[in-house]
Amino acid sequence: MIVDAQIHVWGADCPERPWPRAGTDGRTARAQRDDPMTAAEALSAMDAACVTRAILVPPSWEGERNDLVLAAAAAHPDRFAVMGRLPPDLRSLARWRHQPGMLGARIILGAETVDHWLWTEAQAQNVPLMIAPAGKVPLLARIAREYPALRLIIDHMGARVHKTGATAFAQVEEVIAMAALPNVAIKATCLPGYSAAGHPWPDVTPYLRRLFDAFGAERTFWGSDLSRLPCPYPMLVRFFHEELPWLKGQARDQVMGGAILRWLDWNQHRSHPPTNGKGIASL
Repeated sequence: MIVDAQIHVWGADCPERPWPRAGTDGRTARAQRDDPMTAAEALSAMDAACVTRAILVPPSWEGERNDLVLAAAAAHPDRFAVMGRLPPDLRSLARWRHQPGMLGARIILGAETVDHWLWTEAQAQNVPLMIAPAGKVPLLARIAREYPALRLIIDHMGARVHKTGATAFAQVEEVIAMAALPNVAIKATCLPGYSAAGHPWPDVTPYLRRLFDAFGAERTFWGSDLSRLPCPYPMLVRFFHEELPWLKGQARDQVMGGAILRWLDWNQHRSHPPTNGKGIASL
């Protein structure tokens, strides 16, 4: 089973579903492409690339909207699950994972989250978080240490968005250091997007190898970030599945899907949504 750790789907900016003003609150100034990616398009691409399931992550440019991704997960519960965006006025996560298909939340790390209620509440309610560190890796490390039962996934290997090569991975040593914390995992998503070279992306794959060696197969999650992927989707799948000599057998199967299913309790959550938890002991 191949599971993509991140795909965005979204709707058009229109009077019925207006986007927030671009560039505020850590939002991306514009969408990754002009035409929205729909759930149907994502499914078609997944089928063509032999990808079984995907985590849907609502994109920042839409604001705190989860309606489209939750509808997709409801329509295709065997294909999609959701790491949703948190409304700014939310003050409890007690029923967050009671929403069908909702496995956790994804946030962009910003100044407003430094002393936020979120960390205590997510740990208490056993809600995993995907975090885009936005260059704030030391802050994320501090949070991970202070909340040891809070499951955290570092987006895009901790690389800086819109950067390539060594510039994108300027904080790789700090990210690797976080591997010592058992409540932290990484998403190896959109690897070609951080490369200034073509396939097989030689300016990025050494960082992937170092991160894999640090975090291991149980805490490294493959993914595409499909809507900004600069190569054919099947090419990226084949690269991870067949072209990395150090990623074989059971370790490859974990990175390609098995590990993230367990980290997010996807299979268990479908029939028994948790209301509470005891940290990472069940992982």
